[in-house]
Amino acid sequence: MSRPQRESWNRRELLRGLAGGAVGMGLASQLASAGYFSGLSGASALPVKAKRVIFLFMFGGPSQMDLFDYKPELQRRSGQTVDYEKRRHDKTSAVILGSERSFKQYGETGQWCSDALPRLSQHMDKLAVIKSLYTDSFAHGSAVLQMNSGQFVQGHPSMGAWIHYALGTENADLPGFVVMHDPRGGPISGPANWTSGYMPATHQGTLLRAAGQPLLDMTPALDSAQAQLRLAGRWRQLEALRSLNERHTKLRGGSDELEARTTSHELAWNMQAAAPEALDVMTQESERTREMYGLNDPKPDHPLAVGPAVFGRQCLIARRLIERGVRFVQIYHGGGHQQQTWDAHHGVEENLAIHCPEIDRPISGLLTDLEERGLLDETLVIWGGEFGRQPVGQQASPAQVASVIGRDHNPKGFTMWLAGAGVRPGSVGETDELGMEAAVDRHHVRDLHATILHLMGLDHHELTFPFGGLDRKLTGVVEPELIRGVIA
Repeated sequence: MSRPQRESWNRRELLRGLAGGAVGMGLASQLASAGYFSGLSGASALPVKAKRVIFLFMFGGPSQMDLFDYKPELQRRSGQTVDYEKRRHDKTSAVILGSERSFKQYGETGQWCSDALPRLSQHMDKLAVIKSLYTDSFAHGSAVLQMNSGQFVQGHPSMGAWIHYALGTENADLPGFVVMHDPRGGPISGPANWTSGYMPATHQGTLLRAAGQPLLDMTPALDSAQAQLRLAGRWRQLEALRSLNERHTKLRGGSDELEARTTSHELAWNMQAAAPEALDVMTQESERTREMYGLNDPKPDHPLAVGPAVFGRQCLIARRLIERGVRFVQIYHGGGHQQQTWDAHHGVEENLAIHCPEIDRPISGLLTDLEERGLLDETLVIWGGEFGRQPVGQQASPAQVASVIGRDHNPKGFTMWLAGAGVRPGSVGETDELGMEAAVDRHHVRDLHATILHLMGLDHHELTFPFGGLDRKLTGVVEPELIRGVIA
């Protein structure tokens, strides 16, 4: 059944819509393609490679000195006592905990990777590993918010919303910003991490279900003439609703909430045709591809582990979505509490044993698949969590046996990596000799955000949104510094 064409916007309506900030997804894509946003929202005139983002978020804070940040001095001094800042202005002493992982250098870049990620280690020449990041909060909730929105308080647009606001979507039949959770739970600060904040609601993330069908009620019943009539009636209802809303807007001025609700209705209609095909990894993908992502791997015996199939399915869906023009896909790995996440208070070795096998094959498969399909050249892949871990041991409770030692939160020095479009492979920055604090080429999270925007062809100075009398920015009011070492 063909969809009726919507009446075109006249110039006055277009300007009113732009002034009110209520730009619908389909219109945003058309305007971005026509270059309207190049002056309005910070889009660069320079040619860029990165068109889309896949953000692999390791919720809980992965241990950098057990994965990518090899520290020989940490190994030599393991068992010695050192002073460190446990929380802000709370200094204490603890015993240095060396890593039990073995490290090797890989590829032409000679980057270090531990045996915890054997498949990912084969891709080190694709990665720009930033080892000198720091953030402001020791707490998960606020640190996750800062990583996602640039601020550690709620109410600000997430990075996905900022990028969608600036660049729109390339497919009006699918959401421009998609979020997926770990089946064990979502991040502690919840929907605030993919909100559009004070922007129009059209820019917020669409959350897919972690188990079963990612989206419910996406397949209309078309097995009878009566069902076809019901479907046609539904579309006429949407058209009538659009007409009434446009009349309301002309009489009373723009409303971003009204525009967002109307756009969401139309998007839901479009998704009934587009989403089931995009999310179908069982019949639309080859056995080789499913194997590459780990979809056939069995669930391990550990009661807290889910195995690689879950994250692998999400990574494969992410590839299919960006292949179809979705602008920003974020996948949270780790959910719930403590060892269900990367929060290794109760034993760093057990934590690595649970989570590294869950991501190793899927991420390796994703990078291989993107490269084979020619998508890696225009897709920015981001990996990391809200902070890192301390180089000292932690006994989370008096009842915990001494042999099961964890690591506490560490926002003062941690590792993330980028891969894909516009990224120069290699290591950038260093922590101190124990891995406790960023020491060489230090970069705040705001620098990471500015760099991501730059790789997307966006100027962090120009990408603004007016709210509360200020021109708000993802990078905030403190001037960021681009991480030049990762930019090709």
